Amino acid sequence: MKNLVFRPGGVLLILVSLGLPARATPATKAPPNVVLFTLDTLRADHLGCYGDMAAETPNLDRISQDGVRFAHAYTLVPITLPSHTVILTGTYPMRNGIHDFSGNRLNDTLPTLATVFRDRGYETAASIGSAVLDSRFGLNRGFEFYYDHFDFSRLDERNLDEMERPGNEVVDHALDWLKSHHQKPFLLWVHLYDAHLPYNLPPAYRSKYQARPYDGEIAFIDVQVGRVIKYLQSQALYKNTLVVVAGDHGESLGEHGEKTHGFFIYDATLRVPLLFKLPDSLSAPTKVVNEAANLADLMPTILDLLGIPKPAEVQGKSLVPEMQGKPSPSPPEEYAETYLPRIHFDWSELRSVRFRQYYFIDAPKPELYDTNTDPRELKNIYSQQRAIANELRKRLTNLIAQYSAKNGKTAAERTGLDPALTERLKSLGYVAVGDSSDEVISDRSLPDPKDRIQVYELVSDALSDSQHGRYVESVAKLLRAEKTEKDSIPIEYLLGLNYFRMNQYDASIEKFQTVVKLSPSYSLATFYLGLAYANAGDWNQSIVTLQKALELDGTNYSAAFNLGAAYLKIDKVDDAETAFRKSVAINPNYSQGYEALGEVLLFEGKTDDGIAALRGALAAEPRNNRARAKLIKALQAKGLNREAEEEMRKAGGTDAQP
Repeated sequence: MKNLVFRPGGVLLILVSLGLPARATPATKAPPNVVLFTLDTLRADHLGCYGDMAAETPNLDRISQDGVRFAHAYTLVPITLPSHTVILTGTYPMRNGIHDFSGNRLNDTLPTLATVFRDRGYETAASIGSAVLDSRFGLNRGFEFYYDHFDFSRLDERNLDEMERPGNEVVDHALDWLKSHHQKPFLLWVHLYDAHLPYNLPPAYRSKYQARPYDGEIAFIDVQVGRVIKYLQSQALYKNTLVVVAGDHGESLGEHGEKTHGFFIYDATLRVPLLFKLPDSLSAPTKVVNEAANLADLMPTILDLLGIPKPAEVQGKSLVPEMQGKPSPSPPEEYAETYLPRIHFDWSELRSVRFRQYYFIDAPKPELYDTNTDPRELKNIYSQQRAIANELRKRLTNLIAQYSAKNGKTAAERTGLDPALTERLKSLGYVAVGDSSDEVISDRSLPDPKDRIQVYELVSDALSDSQHGRYVESVAKLLRAEKTEKDSIPIEYLLGLNYFRMNQYDASIEKFQTVVKLSPSYSLATFYLGLAYANAGDWNQSIVTLQKALELDGTNYSAAFNLGAAYLKIDKVDDAETAFRKSVAINPNYSQGYEALGEVLLFEGKTDDGIAALRGALAAEPRNNRARAKLIKALQAKGLNREAEEEMRKAGGTDAQP
């Protein structure tokens, strides 16, 4: 096999580095496989191996028992996408440029764990549990098989199940792939999202965990992890597999006033489980590492264990010395951040450093905690320990400078969020309504998130109401929040969306106009303003506004489509054709756009082009029976009866009859 990981002498070097006796190893021994589990929204202290005696996590506990457990591991960002970007690239958010989920994607300038293993001849696959990690964000690079397959085509915000899949389905797809690919060395990433809100316990868990749904989801996750482990054992693969388990972030569960995660950067959302079960060819004398580690260290540790040089771009460090029981030459400094308050609410971001027993949060109202005496971070000693706080602020400043992208160029590229994706993020509880880019510029004149947590939770509750069709209740909560937070872009935007869903288009227009006045570059607000004008019958204003939306975001194929529809309303057929063509040029898989284009072309007498467009609609979506009915009619009009009959047979019924 080309690109074998274990070069002559490579195994010997690894064994020596782990303090083990150098044994003769056959040169033909297969390189270890790698299985990476990332368990979304999983607090370390809700696992048995981390001390929760009530937890039902026997499979994860067994992995811990068979391997090495890091007692104090931390995420850098308590949000799914940026945290997984850290995991898969070994880089800090200042370098990779992914601070949130607001329209950036990872470009191809950074190696990923998958690209490294693929280039070494490994089979690579991922099975994903949430659209937050959809391939459009760039984390699919290097994976030959990337099972995301989420449906972004519909804007119905109540269709929540399209944006996440239960862990049993994630594992089903992972095992299906594994059954036909385990003959060669492989890297398999399994992402389980079940512990993330909204909780949807399987029937077998609902009664037992009615009062503790979060723990019920964790118990369900543990069973799914166990299914993969059992398969590896049944195929005699487990002994030669490096199994890594990591949480991407925790969950506040009400601590510090935060119900979920992403808004604050306290221990409840930063501390995560981190487990390594080594292949039998390796072992470590240390079962529990108490020294702090972070998720940027995961990729370089995996590579080091397998004797693979880490790419120069990787910023994390290998944790192999800690597994040997060798402490770091100096105490580690652990960085963390959240830009959610800044990007989506124009409140201050939060950045922090953890050093020895002290934890410092840089905010408009700075915070300092002694975690030895105050592990839950309840007593802010900043005013009593200014000298220590100032020293940690300097360390934080140095960390930011050390890990920032050179020349300010990150590995992120701006893509914008199309309306379907934004609705999907909202369906998962993400307040993806800000217009700010992921810039990392501090501004201490902005409000401190600590002073806005009640408003944030009120807006989050209103968002949940809206997602479940409770628009009246949602509006009431947003109006309450509006009294406290004047000229808030997310509040005004969500009010505009609610009024739009309630068919109160005049009120919707008023709110979206306010948003666009506050933030002229807010492309989605401009888009929905254009839709509101259209629904109110103001076609000319709708056209002007949708044109502006396309200028602001050239990837918004829905804006192009609705622009075409508006042109048809005022009999500008040529302009409508141009707009529909633009919609499918932006999204070549946009069946509705091809269908509209085909209908316009047929109206203009361009029969052959119209037929081609309708065929494009069916290529994108074979179940589009409206397009098929129009195609059948066009084929019959052109005398192509045999082709028309073939389309009727494909329809399989009468729905597509002209």
